[in-house]
Amino acid sequence: MLLPPIHINLVILVIIILEIAIFVNQLLSYMARPYEKNRLYHVILTGLLILYNVCENLFILPDPYIPLPLMIQNIVSDSAGYFVTMYIPFYCYKTLGLERLSFHGKYGYLFILGPTVFMYFIHYPIYNDFAFTSKYSYYAPAMYAIVALIAAYRAIYLKYKENGDRAGFRERLWIFAAVVIWCISPAIDDLWSTPKWVISALFNNINFILMSGFFMRQTIKRFLKEYDLLQRSNTTLSEKVRERTIQLERSNEQRTNTLVNLVHETKTPLTLINNYLEEYIHKYGYKKELEIVKNNLDKLNRDISNLFDLERYNKGFVIYNHNQVANFSKILADNLVLFKVYCRKKQVTLHENIEQDVLIKADPGAINGIVNNIVENAIKYTDDGGEISILLQTSGARINFNVRDNGIGIPEELHEKVFEPYYQINSEKGGFQGMGLGMPIVKKTLTELDGRITIESNPAKGNGTLIAIELKKYAPEINGPAVSNYSVSNYSGLELGHIGISDSQYDEKKPTILLVEDNAAMLSYLFKKLTKKYNVTVAVNGSEALTRIRNYPALPDLIISDVMMDKVDGFKLAKILSEDADFKHIPIIFLTAKQTPADKSYGLRLGALDYIQKPFNTEELLLKMASMLEITFQQRRKLLDNALKALKSAGNLEFRQKEAAPQTGGRFEQNCKLYQLTAREIDISKLIGEGYSYKEIGETLFIAERTVKKHVQNIFEKVSITNKIQLINKLEA
Repeated sequence: MLLPPIHINLVILVIIILEIAIFVNQLLSYMARPYEKNRLYHVILTGLLILYNVCENLFILPDPYIPLPLMIQNIVSDSAGYFVTMYIPFYCYKTLGLERLSFHGKYGYLFILGPTVFMYFIHYPIYNDFAFTSKYSYYAPAMYAIVALIAAYRAIYLKYKENGDRAGFRERLWIFAAVVIWCISPAIDDLWSTPKWVISALFNNINFILMSGFFMRQTIKRFLKEYDLLQRSNTTLSEKVRERTIQLERSNEQRTNTLVNLVHETKTPLTLINNYLEEYIHKYGYKKELEIVKNNLDKLNRDISNLFDLERYNKGFVIYNHNQVANFSKILADNLVLFKVYCRKKQVTLHENIEQDVLIKADPGAINGIVNNIVENAIKYTDDGGEISILLQTSGARINFNVRDNGIGIPEELHEKVFEPYYQINSEKGGFQGMGLGMPIVKKTLTELDGRITIESNPAKGNGTLIAIELKKYAPEINGPAVSNYSVSNYSGLELGHIGISDSQYDEKKPTILLVEDNAAMLSYLFKKLTKKYNVTVAVNGSEALTRIRNYPALPDLIISDVMMDKVDGFKLAKILSEDADFKHIPIIFLTAKQTPADKSYGLRLGALDYIQKPFNTEELLLKMASMLEITFQQRRKLLDNALKALKSAGNLEFRQKEAAPQTGGRFEQNCKLYQLTAREIDISKLIGEGYSYKEIGETLFIAERTVKKHVQNIFEKVSITNKIQLINKLEA
């Protein structure tokens, strides 16, 4: 059945459409995985077969609907199969992995191309005998096909003997059989009585179907193998991730347990130290130094307790006993007694509105912790002369505890970050030290009490922060628990800046020390230790230190600086000073808690003479300071002596030159110019003439002795002499 109006069989058309679908599918697959070169070779073969089927069957009979001469239709129809055949040796060589077929894969097409071009493009146009051309054009390619098929079978067999792959051997034989069918199809076509298009459809396309089936089977097997490998890899990877996760969890658990044990063990000696210190104060009285020790000891105890509580929270342990009743009003009022002292020192106005006898079912220690952390932060981050408002009132069954300040504020994007452990807002510390544990513990405590905390603050719109806490109010019951007795600590944990610390009175006979430290207690301690022997000027950050350097009556002889400070830290301060010609000579000692080798190396590279880590030995620090200052003073004295000596030597040299001038006259100068001596070489020549040794010349001209010798060698070369006598004779002649 032909498909009008052109002579193409419907079966062949279906096959062509099927092959086009396969071609498109394989092409898209190759584009998705371009590293699969075998798929590319198969795409090319599919395209050639589509071209063959179209040409072979479209021009099988003279077609009046195709505007081409009969000869051209015959050439296209009959030669198309040979062009497909040219590609098959290369296809087999590449896809079957047969290195022994490399010659046929690279050059085999020539044995088919030559006879085809000669018979169809030379002989047929000359003699116009299509029957003869069609018959004898097959002989030369057929002879080559026999040789190529024998070589292919031999290569397949030897490949099998090498690797013993029986499945691969069978697959290659399938391809070999398909190629054999393709090669003998013209002979069968001539012997068969059925119309030619039937033979083409049965044999030539069966060949392609076999090849495609083999290739698809290989592709499916490879995909299954890759999928299996991927599944095994995923399983292995999952197992490794699980094992590594378990290892990390165990390691983290061990570190956490070690930390918790360390914190727990530290609380015992701290308790003993604190108790003995309180007994001593009670017995012998309170002194300022003891107050500093007591305050810092209480702060350390509180920080360790916070760390311990946070780890216990994270492990799911119960921290507080909330089956108690606490008087929120009394706890807040007792804490404010101490906070008012700090507010007066900072000149901060504290407004309070506290409703009396506000009861809550909670551990009093938990409520005390909430009050301490919230109020303490408000005082910390409120500037001198600011205001803080504290409100405690009930509304129905709820308790509202609000703390408002007009301080620096908290950016909106950080409202949730402040509740993360160890997080601290990057702002001016003002000398306050902390670990960033207070707010996370407040958050966890409120969660236990079914309360909530909100932050209202936006520095972009204005200063100030409102911390609003809402809790459940407790209504007393007849047989309910009594209100727990609870007394707050006499220390809030709050430290203020260097209030009361000013520069020492300047004494021009004493060396000057610039002390840069943002911790008030440390600053006060070092100030007291240093003022006995030195002029001391203080600063709480690098920015303030630069102002002190410029405004103090004398430049510092030594700078003692912390590293971690606001505005301008210690490293940046050192860098700024090193780039200023007026200040780069000032020696620096870093005194810091940053203890990594990288930090120490960086500090020393910035020019610091020493990098002392906290905690430090005060006596060692004082000895190092004394040594550095002594070395500095010796260097200055030596520099001054050398300068005076240089002035004296310059005067003597000028006098000697004037005395020598009448004797030598202008001839000495003329000879020096004649031999093109430099000014330095002229000075050296004059001193040689006066009998100076190389060492004396170096001391007189403030240059090294080896430099003098180098100049003398240059002089001897210019004047063409070998000793001092010849030099004097030539220059004074």
